[in-house]
Amino acid sequence: LVEGHQGQLRTEYSDSALTQPVKCREWFRHRVDKLETRETNMVTNKVTEAYGPGRQRSLRQHVYYSNQTGSEATRTMDFDSLARTDGLKCREETPTVLTEHYKDRDDFLEKRIVNYTKRVKKFGPAEGNEKPINQITEYYARDTSLAADDDIAELTFLLNEEKMFIKHHLQDERIISSTHEYLKPVQNEDKGQVQITTDMVTSFQVERQAKSPKLIHIYNTIMNLLSREEKCVETVRASEQEVRDILECRTQEELTTELSVSIYDTARNDTAKKRREELERKRKDDEARREEMELDYLAPFLARIGDPSKMTAELAQQLRDDCLKDLKDRLVDMANLIQGRFEKETQQLQWKQNWYQQNQTTMTKEEEEQYVSYCSEAMFKIHILEERLNRHKELAPQKYVSLESKLMSDSRLAEFLN
Repeated sequence: LVEGHQGQLRTEYSDSALTQPVKCREWFRHRVDKLETRETNMVTNKVTEAYGPGRQRSLRQHVYYSNQTGSEATRTMDFDSLARTDGLKCREETPTVLTEHYKDRDDFLEKRIVNYTKRVKKFGPAEGNEKPINQITEYYARDTSLAADDDIAELTFLLNEEKMFIKHHLQDERIISSTHEYLKPVQNEDKGQVQITTDMVTSFQVERQAKSPKLIHIYNTIMNLLSREEKCVETVRASEQEVRDILECRTQEELTTELSVSIYDTARNDTAKKRREELERKRKDDEARREEMELDYLAPFLARIGDPSKMTAELAQQLRDDCLKDLKDRLVDMANLIQGRFEKETQQLQWKQNWYQQNQTTMTKEEEEQYVSYCSEAMFKIHILEERLNRHKELAPQKYVSLESKLMSDSRLAEFLN
């Protein structure tokens, strides 16, 4: 038994020398992908993974074989049906059969079985080489609001045989159900219409007095079944795509395992930390804006020209130009100052890195630790200076436009500038 900060590992062996492992069981904690346990049978290559609540697509358990890959593999996926909109509870997959179990659906669907034929190998991208479907069978629970002869128990689409088969629920005190078999109509190429005849349906009615369906009823039923078959095939393809997405997601998760951080752990929660920093930055920006509004930005320029008692158009234009020029100069000076510090820190770091490349073979452990500490601190300073420079470049035009707008709306200048 091996225990670490992120989980535990237990391996079972078939011999006392511990050279032939037969089973490995892992326990995990605080993983973002919600993986809680993984049990691997070394003999059969069977892997069983269990997930906690909140997993993407509500996956709770995944059973597969590590020596099988791709869509031809055998696997079972269990889901939290209450957390899914389609009510999917379990999906079982083999190279030739896909079985899905549902629970508490509004349409009373309980199970869908898809039978595939052998895939024809094609050259080129794999997306267009889907597994060919031979038959789809859907099983429905009893809908007591309908009569048994109107309530579908099994609905089968025989895609290769161009047939559709319906089996109804058993009536009370009956041992056999009513069935209907429909042939798919052939579309008229000239008129673009389908031809429906009474020969296209073969029925078995439990009730002797039951009347033969009229042609319009056969037509409506066949068209409804064709529509259901199309939607059913789309659903199957969506299920196949979901399996591929889950497998791809699991591959990425195993390559880069991430641990979750509690929202209450404010020191390690990056999201909460970024939120606090953003709020603090906004608070400082608001304070600076208020202070700027409280200052009389024209006072030093009015004092420079002797605080004239009467304003003229020429003085107003001069004040506007001087004020904007002063702001522009200060913004440029600040940008140059930050850029100079950024370049200085970058040059010093590059010099230090070159020095390390030349002397790393003769350095002591203490000198290496000092070098690592220096690089870490220098990178932090460079990152901060880069953020300050980008922030300054972003705000400089806004400050210029804001001051120009204030000058144009100032009561002392507005009369002469507008």
